[in-house]
Amino acid sequence: MRMTDIELKNRGNKLFSARKFEEAIKCYSDAIARKPTVAIYYTNRALCNLKLKRWDLVCQDCRTALELDPMLVKAHFFLGQSLLESDNYDESIKHLQRAQDLAKEQKVNYGDDIAFLIRVARKKRFNVAEEKRISQEIELQSYLNRLLLEDKDRQIDKMRADNNGDEDLIQDQIIAIEKNCDQYVTEVNNMFSKLDERRIRVGHFDPITRTDLNVNQLIPNLAMKEVVDAFLSDNEWALDY
Repeated sequence: MRMTDIELKNRGNKLFSARKFEEAIKCYSDAIARKPTVAIYYTNRALCNLKLKRWDLVCQDCRTALELDPMLVKAHFFLGQSLLESDNYDESIKHLQRAQDLAKEQKVNYGDDIAFLIRVARKKRFNVAEEKRISQEIELQSYLNRLLLEDKDRQIDKMRADNNGDEDLIQDQIIAIEKNCDQYVTEVNNMFSKLDERRIRVGHFDPITRTDLNVNQLIPNLAMKEVVDAFLSDNEWALDY
């Protein structure tokens, strides 16, 4: 007897619980073939592929599910996870935030799972931006140094052309030109060194005593967490800082 889409879904759920993900995917795919308008079948299959780290397939099924039901928390949640794993941080944060908002509206309890992934995505996005900024600083520093050295060579060539034969004068002027160039190069490098020192100096410290902290000194503070969450919900601009 031919199984219905619901029976296939239930069988897929049992196989998923047994961690037989490939077989579960087959059941969910058959359920979709029977009734392709049920969004939950796509998110069930997406969860199997999430366990198998097939990020593209997760994205594909979640997007289809959201076309059928834009309010489906699981679709946004799984899509956000797969986008995070694919290093697509902006879109990941968008869908994870939407999942969190919908979960609150629908009173669905995901614990700290969604919020945790939002923090991870924001941290990774910040790290990528920071690495890009540091790379740009290094490129700028190298570019400025190269300009200064090229300018020094041009000055020396021009000076030699303007002072035919007077070797003592030429050597004195070369020394002066090189001294000025070295001074400018040093100033440029010192400026970038100060940026590096500032990054290193701004580390983990107690905001009251200004003493260093380490991870072992940290303790959960649920009351403070509620205050911070309330602040961030009213001041979303602070989320990226």
